[in-house]
Amino acid sequence: MGSHDVNGPPPKLEGKYAAMVVCWLLGNGCLFSWNSMLTIEDYYVDLFPRYHPARVLTLVYQPFALGTIIILSYHEAKMNTRKRNLFGYVLFFITSLLVLVLDLATSGRGGLGTFIGICAISAAFGIADAHVQGGMVGDLSFMSGELIQSFLAGLAASGALTSALRLITKAAFENSHNGLRKGAILFFAISSIFELLCVILYAFAFPKLPIVKYYRSKAASEGSKTVSADLAAGGIQTLPEADEEEQRDLERLGNKQLLLQNIDYALDMFLIYALTLSIFPGFLFEDTGSHSLGAWYALVLIAMYNVSDLIGRYIPLVKFLKLENRRGLMVVILSRFLLVPAFYFTAKYGDQGWMIMLTSFLGLSNGYLTVCVLTSAPKGYKGPEQNALGNLLVVFLLVGIFAGVTLDWLWLIGKGW
Repeated sequence: MGSHDVNGPPPKLEGKYAAMVVCWLLGNGCLFSWNSMLTIEDYYVDLFPRYHPARVLTLVYQPFALGTIIILSYHEAKMNTRKRNLFGYVLFFITSLLVLVLDLATSGRGGLGTFIGICAISAAFGIADAHVQGGMVGDLSFMSGELIQSFLAGLAASGALTSALRLITKAAFENSHNGLRKGAILFFAISSIFELLCVILYAFAFPKLPIVKYYRSKAASEGSKTVSADLAAGGIQTLPEADEEEQRDLERLGNKQLLLQNIDYALDMFLIYALTLSIFPGFLFEDTGSHSLGAWYALVLIAMYNVSDLIGRYIPLVKFLKLENRRGLMVVILSRFLLVPAFYFTAKYGDQGWMIMLTSFLGLSNGYLTVCVLTSAPKGYKGPEQNALGNLLVVFLLVGIFAGVTLDWLWLIGKGW
């Protein structure tokens, strides 16, 4: 198929650590804008007290993310991954800028019109997330496990970073006039700059890393058609078309076959995120009662969740702590549903210490199990199949998130709304 050697390992895995850093930053960029919106929800709760923004914004975001990822996954084998990911990061940059413009244009006033504008931006975040998260997880699924782990850790780090920034801005502006609004404006200014950085990194730096070029060339040699634009950006010509005999060897499993062979992993992703999003962030913002931390309480809970989620994504790097047994994963994931009564009774009868501990465990288990599933599932498949499977698992992740944010409304039963 060509003279490019794609069978041996890359020499000394050149660019591996640079690629891990870039993947971590790109993972951050995938959710930085959305986490910024989630983390300043105390501002939106103050601005739109009648519209339940902590729940509504997530509920608006999810159908657009889910609908887009289903369409993209169906056409995944023919998609130009480079255009897909660049479109997502550019859309994140534009919409982050629009949040800033909308707030400045309305001078921080609430009202239905402004809330509809924020909801429209939330929907755009969902479309961008579907492009980037599915595209990147699929792309990294046929590369080194450390690269996808770095990307997934970056996803969690975006939550931890935005929480830390929120605590800093709240402390800095707490006693000033319009302190909440000033913090929110600073947030989305930072978010816009960071998303622009991600566009530049993905467009110019990532495709030129030797380890990335190696894995993409390997995927192309196994029949992948989604990497040709990325290979060209890295200075590698697309390999010639295979003859009929080679074409038969390169035939890949269809999406249906891949899904049937990995239905347990797909259910794992669904159940992990259905549980997590039924509690986070809506329940933590609105249903945890009043405590001595006052207005800081919800922010501390969100921060503890995000930091724990980040820590959980690094635990599988220690091999003997990584859970790869398929049955074991399902048992652990199902046992997490005991957290629902635990949160209910803690909110009703427990103090803030117990709630912080539970929230930390929710985040820790979410991050740990996500990495275990997404790094174990692609093993043993060819590059194009690993790409397709990565996209399918992100579909089930987003279906789980949508189910979770819908179930989150059940906490409001008996509260008069």
